[in-house]
This record gives sequence, structure tokens and C-alpha cells, in this order.
Amino acid sequence: MKENIVFMKSIVLLLLVVFLYGFTTKRNDQRKVLAPIVEFSNGDNLFLSHEMVNKLLIQKVGRVENEPKSLINLHEFENRVNENSLVEHTKVYMTIDGSIKALITQRTPVARVNTGSEVYYIDKQGLKMPLSTNYSARVLLVSGAVTEQDIPAVFSLVKKINGNEFLTNLIVGIHKYSTSEYVLQTRLFDQHIQLGKIVDLNTKFKKLEAFYNKAIQDKDIENYKTINLKYNNQVVCTKD
Repeated sequence: MKENIVFMKSIVLLLLVVFLYGFTTKRNDQRKVLAPIVEFSNGDNLFLSHEMVNKLLIQKVGRVENEPKSLINLHEFENRVNENSLVEHTKVYMTIDGSIKALITQRTPVARVNTGSEVYYIDKQGLKMPLSTNYSARVLLVSGAVTEQDIPAVFSLVKKINGNEFLTNLIVGIHKYSTSEYVLQTRLFDQHIQLGKIVDLNTKFKKLEAFYNKAIQDKDIENYKTINLKYNNQVVCTKD
């Protein structure tokens, strides 16, 4: 008899749990959604603004305020934001109170390319990235006869410069000639460094740093107009 009572209590308790779960789930699904909250994981909103993202969501998905939570497709939200060419990654989730949060990681440019007919960024993954009307990044400037096929080589050169403190402080621009040779423009003294083709960069930049250290020590660095790194085992310079 005692076992039957325990069994019946267990059944009643189980039914109560199922009822409460179903009730709360239904209440939660019917909870009204609040306006989306946009956050940027890599600092202040630069290339995109909160208004731009909200406008994108409204155009693609429609307004979601006061809609039941059960009708909201978070995966669709992520896909819509990721369609923007300035976005690297998006994570969209919903909080307990019904707020939709979009955590956006924007793409990171490392160089700005101006071919004369086209202007764009190269991002940290070596891919073309469009400019933004909202913000202009301060990055290395690349000009001249740069084609789609040149982007991997240019990216390798930009990475080499950005990864070296001496070069980062020295170089502000890269120009490519139609001969596939490159010239580097310096921050100081308006000097031009004839790099040649993008080969043997480690050797060329070691020669360049050694030359600058010696010229600075001799206090005549500002007398040089061009510095040529194209020749093996030597640096050829011309003075004003």
C-alpha cells in the first residue's frame, strides 16, 4: 500500500513538472521581443554604425519589436549581417528578457590600394575589402599598376612591413610599376627605396636596416634621395 502511494506521488510530481515546463515554455515563446542591440567586438563602431546594422536588419528581416520569440530566426539574423562585405563574423543571440543581441566582428584592413581606377582595402586575411563611407582606416598606402593577381604578393610585403618595428616606423607607401617592380616611400626625408620585385625580402630589409643605422650614425641620412636594394650584397644610393 505504501509503495502504491509513493508511486502515485511520483506520477503526480512528474505530471506537475511536465505541466510547469510546458506552461513556462509557452509563456517564454510568447514573450515579446525587444529592439535589437548591436555591439562591436573590435572596439568602437568604425566601418559600420549601429544605425547601419539596424537598417540592414529591417530591410532584410523586417521589424522584430513586439514579435513573439518563437517567430524569431537567429540564424537568419546572423546570415543577413554576414552578407555585409565589411563584416568578418557575427554572433546573434537572445537574452532572457527578450533582447536580441548582435555581436559583430568587423574586418581589419592592413593596406589601402589605389590603382587609379579602383580603390579598396586589403584585409588581414589578404582579401579585397571595400571602403566604408563611415570611416577611413590609417594603413599603408599602395598605388600604381596593382592587379587582382598582385594582391597575394602585395599582402606578403605589407605583412613583412607591419611585422617589423623599424619598417613600420619608416615606410608609409608602396608603389608598383608596370614592370612588376616596387618602390617604397619613407615617412621622413622624402626618400624612395627601390625594392625591385617582391623576392628575398628578408635579405633586402636587413641590408636596408644596416644602411640606415650606419647613415644615421654618420649623420648624413637626409642627404640621400634614393636607396636601391635590387643588387646582391650591396645598397646603391644617390644623393641630392
